[in-house]
Amino acid sequence: MTESSYSPAAPGGNGLLWVLLAAAAVLAVWQPRAPLATLQLVDWQTIGALAGLLAITQAVERSGMLQATAERLLARVSTLRGLALLLTAAAASLSALVTNDVSLFLLVPLTRVLATQAHLPLARLVVLQALAVNAGSALTPIGNPQNLYLWHRSGESFVGFMGMMAPTVGVMLFWLFAAVWILVPRTPIALRPVGEAAALQPRLLAVAAALFVAFVVALDRHWLLAGLGLVFGVFALAAPRVLRGIDWALLLTIALMFVVLRQVAELPAVAALLQQWPIAEGWRAYLAAILASQLISNVPATILLDGTVRDLPALAAGVSVGGFGCVLGSLANLIALRLARLPDGLAAFHRISIPFLLACAASAALLRLG
Repeated sequence: MTESSYSPAAPGGNGLLWVLLAAAAVLAVWQPRAPLATLQLVDWQTIGALAGLLAITQAVERSGMLQATAERLLARVSTLRGLALLLTAAAASLSALVTNDVSLFLLVPLTRVLATQAHLPLARLVVLQALAVNAGSALTPIGNPQNLYLWHRSGESFVGFMGMMAPTVGVMLFWLFAAVWILVPRTPIALRPVGEAAALQPRLLAVAAALFVAFVVALDRHWLLAGLGLVFGVFALAAPRVLRGIDWALLLTIALMFVVLRQVAELPAVAALLQQWPIAEGWRAYLAAILASQLISNVPATILLDGTVRDLPALAAGVSVGGFGCVLGSLANLIALRLARLPDGLAAFHRISIPFLLACAASAALLRLG
């Protein structure tokens, strides 16, 4: 299969970046606003958090730890399906505890390194991980930004919110592991010819681990600038090559997503539709949340619909399922594809994610109606 022939030097592709640049230019002409007002559309907390995590991930990759871990993993797992089940389950579980984005920063680089050591369907594995973090993170209030927002709005306890989300998450996980079973064959893993082993750099790994803990603490306490200054300052002095490896195009793409999608959400036509459509509760609220997520991503969709939709469980279920389908459905989708550096990532993603959205949306709707 073509996706097995992975090249570590393959670029991630910037097609979406160019589309967003064009859309931003059209909106700048159609709805002009001051440069400062445009910059205020960007969620700089998210951009800063991603920048720090990208730098730390680069350091972990360059430390050689991922290569060593991949070798040990391939020595213990003998089939493609077994490896896919393990990686997918790990992604879903981690995302409920440490958020969907952080889970991807831990697992996608490892999966990419695995593909340098064995003939693996990399695109499928990464897409399944993107689906997994969207599904797993929906379970807990801290799994993703929209859950955190809705949890505070709901007044539910931590466990109560999990109970509200559990049926929808159960449906998504069922289809997730069904997809793994269908898409990944139970064939032996074929190892590539052994090349020169990457030298392990324990000092760089220790620095990355310490900075990760410090950066997460800084984010939790809203000390973003201090955290970024620490991460970038240490790497600038100790390992400047780490900063040169950051995917700056990913950060620009995500910043443009905020600019474009938030302007689309503010369009008078969008506001008029929200007022006219009967989407306050029930299946209509659920469907509106899914469709809005496809157009403007699930976090902006949550905020946009919160004032109109009164059925919070339907809204929470809809934006969770809405993370599938279009790559814009969830920020995690874009992060997964960029971290994997897949030149045909968008096409591979949509071949799996769109049918997955249809299956999950219909099943979760039947569950709610039942």
